[in-house]
Amino acid sequence: MKKLAWLGLTLTAVYLTTGCYEETNRVQAAPTTYYVATTGSDGNPGTLAEPWGTIQHAADNMSAGDTVLVRGGIYEEAVTINVSGSAVDGDVIFRSYVGETAVLDGSNLTVPNSDSALFLIDSQSYVTIDGFELRNYRSSNSNRVPMGIYVAGTADHITLQNNTVHAIETTAGASGNAHGIAVYGTESTSTITEIVIRNNELFDLKLGNSEAMVLNGNVSDFLIEGNVVHDNDNIGIDLIGFEGTASNTAVDQARDGVVRGNIVYNIDTITNPAYGGEQSAAGIYVDGGTRITIEQNQVYQSNFGIEIASEHSGRATSEIIVRNNLLYHNHSAGLAMGGYDTNRGSTEDCFIVNNTFFENDSNHTGAGELYVQFDTQNNVIKNNIFYANGQNLFMSNEYTQNSGNVLDSNLFFATAGAAAGEWQWKTVTYQGFTAYQSGTGNDAHSLFANPLLAHTSLPDLHLLVSSPAIDAGENLTEAGSADFDGNGRVNNGRIDLGAYEFVVLTEAVFLPLAQK
Repeated sequence: MKKLAWLGLTLTAVYLTTGCYEETNRVQAAPTTYYVATTGSDGNPGTLAEPWGTIQHAADNMSAGDTVLVRGGIYEEAVTINVSGSAVDGDVIFRSYVGETAVLDGSNLTVPNSDSALFLIDSQSYVTIDGFELRNYRSSNSNRVPMGIYVAGTADHITLQNNTVHAIETTAGASGNAHGIAVYGTESTSTITEIVIRNNELFDLKLGNSEAMVLNGNVSDFLIEGNVVHDNDNIGIDLIGFEGTASNTAVDQARDGVVRGNIVYNIDTITNPAYGGEQSAAGIYVDGGTRITIEQNQVYQSNFGIEIASEHSGRATSEIIVRNNLLYHNHSAGLAMGGYDTNRGSTEDCFIVNNTFFENDSNHTGAGELYVQFDTQNNVIKNNIFYANGQNLFMSNEYTQNSGNVLDSNLFFATAGAAAGEWQWKTVTYQGFTAYQSGTGNDAHSLFANPLLAHTSLPDLHLLVSSPAIDAGENLTEAGSADFDGNGRVNNGRIDLGAYEFVVLTEAVFLPLAQK
């Protein structure tokens, strides 16, 4: 839970080599499939012909490897899952019946005086929740936190996929909190691990001081993939550390995960009473996390695109790789890094490579495309395309606590030309690309040139055949093996600049990015 100011422990080898998540083989032994329907009764045997009447009854009567298929309709209940699957028998699966959508609706439910969710998984393992609509869970009490799905305790091997979560709300004013999907690693001696959050849609959430999707505390080895998070009044996807969620600071941070292929847009705190009119929520935010790869995401029309920072003094967000992402038309910076004031922590040993930044800072806040905040150390910023809007501002850096950072092999462009470009570095503002290079020593091998993007009005940020970004990048291991589209990252022996590797298309079909 957070309010921004303005503006286990071992990673599976497959993460390090491919950036992919590899699921454990699960062999089911004589599983049973049960059924629930709004027309059923909990006194029935739970068959298709005689289904149970509540999802909670199913959760109380299933065993490892069992599946419950929930028929379409509205279920006015909050479900606590008190059963685990196993590596041998397989997951316990809660799934909407094929071709139908089961709706958990909290309109007539009272959120209890504790953290509560329409699906609660506390200290259970091998559980899948698939294909539900979760909606209308609200509280006006600041001591009550409504959530769509909440995972806590000592859970592991949890899969949350194909769910729609909306109208989860706090109406408690500036002190309220709510979440769409939350995973809280609260135990110091046991890590929540092997978490998959895939292909969910989260929207129309009133979150107060909290986030639409969050992993907080002692959580490791996770995949957040293919989700669409939009039209929410606080942070879209958040990976958090050092908030005291787990009492042992050594494990109190989200770590060793991948955030891939998500679409995040219209994340805006302007109407959130916890922010007093400020616009300072990121589409994707790492606050105190470590060893996380953020790749192939699309973030637009949010207060910030991506932020990698630490809100806690003496603590760092570290070893984050931000690569092959599209960041465009965000209200402030496309990417912010470092603490938001001198009382915060640092951003260290991160790579921001092969991203395409396009006309961010649409509110002309003075942040530019890249916002370098307090205490940034030993970060690498290479192979990116920075395409500024009409204010011609590429970078702002209002702090001198900035050491060991390397910027090179990037491409900058503004329609007003190189001489009109503006960069701020360690509080000094430089007018013109040459003045910036000579004054800072940064970007000695970078270009100022039109990247020749396919369409700047849609936008479509693919490279045209004559783009100077083609074959102009450094062959960095941190750039990964695939570009935003999934094409091979190295083509013709060299990496291209930006999120896309140039490929010859058999036919030209240009659609707005969010429709692809």
